[in-house]
Formats: sequence, structure tokens, C-alpha cells
Amino acid sequence: MNDLVEYLAGLQAGSHAAPDGKPFVHEYRDELSLHFEPQTIQSRMQRNAPDELVLGYTRAMMSFLLFHPVPARIAMIGLGGGSMAKYCLRFLPAVDFTAIEISPAVIAFRSAFAIPPDSERFRVICSDGADYMRDASHRMDALIVDGFDASGQPPQLCSQDFYDLCEARLSEAGVLVTNLWAADVAYGTCISRLRRSFGDQVVSVSSEDPENRIVFACKGPGFPPPERDLLRRAHELNAVHRIDFTQIAEAILRRLRRRAGERNGK
Repeated sequence: MNDLVEYLAGLQAGSHAAPDGKPFVHEYRDELSLHFEPQTIQSRMQRNAPDELVLGYTRAMMSFLLFHPVPARIAMIGLGGGSMAKYCLRFLPAVDFTAIEISPAVIAFRSAFAIPPDSERFRVICSDGADYMRDASHRMDALIVDGFDASGQPPQLCSQDFYDLCEARLSEAGVLVTNLWAADVAYGTCISRLRRSFGDQVVSVSSEDPENRIVFACKGPGFPPPERDLLRRAHELNAVHRIDFTQIAEAILRRLRRRAGERNGK
């Protein structure tokens, strides 16, 4: 029995979903996880390493650094257990980070997941992510979209208007990374909308968690990056982070080569 299957088995045996799709926390051995229902993990944390990225899809999402390695300002829609927020605060010590979460019930678990208090460089805002993007007055270097509720990704976080707003709010060389469900019937529509908003400067890869598809949408003239530059950047990031950026970089390059071949009729 692998680790994830064992974890879910322990969850199923020892937990009950909260009523009305409200989030709940499950504790198993030395880990905490956030759920809307037992078989779907929204966030997962090791108690003895709260700022490590346990879930594979979160490590894949952090690969936005391949496109913008030194972001000064990051916004994240969907706090969850704060895995990526905590990781960024630790490994990007100069970053200004804003997390936007629509659910007060999720924010109420902030201390349980060791999410630090608000500070000069970090804040959690209770708001609809689409409203936040509409009202934002500053540019962001990176935008992480990982907002889900009990029904999946809310429609306001994958509409054409939302993606247009994201593109407008990003800095000149900014990058959006979003987590999409590969089996969602709206997946292809979301990709098409992102391509329209970002001038087709979009690439998607699978994560270690097969149901998650990680999509990068880039602004500015530097897309696609030269292969040598992307691999060099992955090597440099590997020296600082606990993520195999080379694996994701190679997956991105394979996808870009395939797209180029399709366009050239190969």
C-alpha cells in the first residue's frame, strides 16, 4: 500500500465529512490535511516540516519560477493549508505575498496549519479572488490560482473575463500558474480562454498527482524561453530549492516541442 493510499484509508476509517461541504481537518500520524470531503485532499502538511511541499502538484506549481525566478510580488488565490505561501515565504525571502481566500472557514484553520500572522511582507485577505483581481491597483510578478470549493473550481476563477484581468494585472514579464482538473469537462475551455488572454503563450504539464494539470501562462516577449536557458535556470533553482525543477523543465520542453511539431505539420 503506497503512502497516499494508506493515508486516505486512515482518513476514511477515522473521519467524517463536515456538513454542507464545509472544510474539515484530518490528523493522521504526524500529518494534517484539509478536506471538503474525505477522498479529496485540498492541502497536506507534515507537523515537523510545515513549510515543505508534500503534494506533488504544489511542487509542480512552484515551477512558475522557471519563467520568473525572482518575483518581487506574488498573489495566490486559494489559501487552503497555505503550503505554497509558507514555502515562498521561506525560500523567497524578499517576496511580498498576498493570499486571497473566499472562505472564512478555511482561514479559521490558519493556526492549525502553521500559517504565519500577517506582516509587512505577508497578508491573508478574505475575498473572492475574482473581485480581488478586478479591484487590484498594483501589478504582480506571479499569480498562483488554486481556488477550489466542495464543487471544484468556481466558475468566476476560470472565466474569460477573469483570465483577461489576470493578464492585465501581471507585470510586463509576469506569469500565471493555475491548477486544473484534467478530467473536468471544462478543462479544454479553460485552456482556450487562457490562450486568448495570453496570446497563446501557454503551456501545461501533468504533475505527480495525475488528476492535476498545471498550466503556465506567460506575459511578455520571452516565451517560449530557449531550451538551454530553461534548463540552466532549472539547475540554478535546484541548488536553492527542495524541488526537482529539471524534471518539470523537461516536461515543459517536451510539451513545447510537441506543439511546435503540430504547428509545422510534423
